[in-house]
Amino acid sequence: MSNEALSESATEPTAESPAESPAGTSTLYRGGHVYGATDPGATAMLVAGEQIAWIGSDAAAAGLADGVDDVVGLDGALVTPTFVDAHVHTSATGLGLRSVGLTDARSLSQVLDRIEQAARTRAGRPIYAPNWDERDWPEHRPRTATELDRATYGGVVYSPRVDGHSAVISSALAAASGARNHPGWNDSGLVTRGAHHAARDAFYAGISAAGRRADIDVALLAAAEAGIGLVHENGGPTLSSEDDFADVLAAGRRGDRPQVIGYWAELVADQGSARALADRMGARGLAGDLNIDGSIGSRTASLREPYADSRAGNDPARSGHRHLSVDNVRDHVAACSLAGLQAGFHVIGDAGIDTMIAGFQAAAAQVGTAMVIAARHRLEHVEMIDADGIRALAELGITASVQPAFHSLWGGPDGMYAARLGRERAAMMNPFATMAAAGIPLALGSDTPVTPFAPWEAVRECVHRHDQAQQISAEAAFLAHTRGGWRAAGIDDRGYLGVGKPASFALWSAADLAAGSGGRVTDGQTRLPDLSPGATLPTNLRTVIRGRTVFDREGALL
Repeated sequence: MSNEALSESATEPTAESPAESPAGTSTLYRGGHVYGATDPGATAMLVAGEQIAWIGSDAAAAGLADGVDDVVGLDGALVTPTFVDAHVHTSATGLGLRSVGLTDARSLSQVLDRIEQAARTRAGRPIYAPNWDERDWPEHRPRTATELDRATYGGVVYSPRVDGHSAVISSALAAASGARNHPGWNDSGLVTRGAHHAARDAFYAGISAAGRRADIDVALLAAAEAGIGLVHENGGPTLSSEDDFADVLAAGRRGDRPQVIGYWAELVADQGSARALADRMGARGLAGDLNIDGSIGSRTASLREPYADSRAGNDPARSGHRHLSVDNVRDHVAACSLAGLQAGFHVIGDAGIDTMIAGFQAAAAQVGTAMVIAARHRLEHVEMIDADGIRALAELGITASVQPAFHSLWGGPDGMYAARLGRERAAMMNPFATMAAAGIPLALGSDTPVTPFAPWEAVRECVHRHDQAQQISAEAAFLAHTRGGWRAAGIDDRGYLGVGKPASFALWSAADLAAGSGGRVTDGQTRLPDLSPGATLPTNLRTVIRGRTVFDREGALL
């Protein structure tokens, strides 16, 4: 399915009668609770082919049961639209799912033990060991190339930090990639910037096409299991490859996995180049991880003032790194706006955000504010934005693609942000409520493999984050993780359950919805699950995308 096909508006039949059934089978779901339907007390839904044909009560559904191919009893399950993950690196996610797991490692010695075991198991094959975080290790430092060499008997190891903006590499990978010849090289084996990109490219080049496609398939199945029906793939020449991007888009068109909308992160300087590149890549926009700066954890996000825990001296690296200039941003945004394409950037630090805003404003002065707004540009992360920045984004109609899990993992008065920035600056990060109140559209995502597919956890973090001033309602957060993801791609008529809409939905176990008012009808309204801290989050029983079941928990629906 092309990106254009994704945006085609469905014909809207009346709510009083089922839509004419398209080719294919029909299934009546009844005995549950349909979230977000026009009738807040709806308990049944008819799917005909790829569309929702009818939504209503169980009593009304009784008259439809004899005329359908299948009837599914929901036993109180909650029916919701599928989630959208607005920031994904698909093949890297799949690769991570079969990698050396370091997310829960609690010491440097434990990390090295796991890598050594992997070296023995893999018998000399390259080792991928992502998602480490040295902050809570007793050694308080990453391992070195020498330690990796010893653990793997001189093998190839690529071990990116949890934020993906730095890595430790073995001597064998350093030699094969030429990382020593690029900015960001350190003799310890810790690499950032160009040295990191060189090592990453060399490691990925060693993965076969079949292996890459298997990784993509595993990742999309994990998304389906999490109740996700659409992912926004973030590719680019410094992130993956053109072949990888094409394979991810192709997997999303197959119909047996979540749908995919792709963003390609490559600079352009004129309208013709923008349109030609997007058409060649099949990209919805030239956006995503087109990096203005790096990350807080790796101290590469571009800051106005130095990192609080940086080394002393006058080294400009104490304030991170800026990869793009105001002119780069201006030319790219202007070119994409003229071509009718979404532009966008990865930006986290406050100085990086200053660069981004100046570039957008310069583009608006060049091609007109109305044209910039019409293109519906987007930004990824945008964590250290202040009141002036929020006002500028709202004026230019820019969507913020944000990751609540980042704040859950690294926010708070004693978290990584506070350690890197100091508590005062850290307290100002990820102001979701302020952004939403200013009219900035929000879309939620995971940035997987940085954090896993976990949409209900993301919604809960928005509702119960430690800074009460930045909490948003469960309904607003759920909307940002469903319909908001479609809108972030410029598609306004998707992401909710309605007659004539694509039959893309997830079924959530009633057994996990008993607490509070979660999933039950209260005062005529179908509520979302109980999202209280510590509450059991819903279990996905089935994910259906355009009428086709792409995930079914064994024995859950008989």
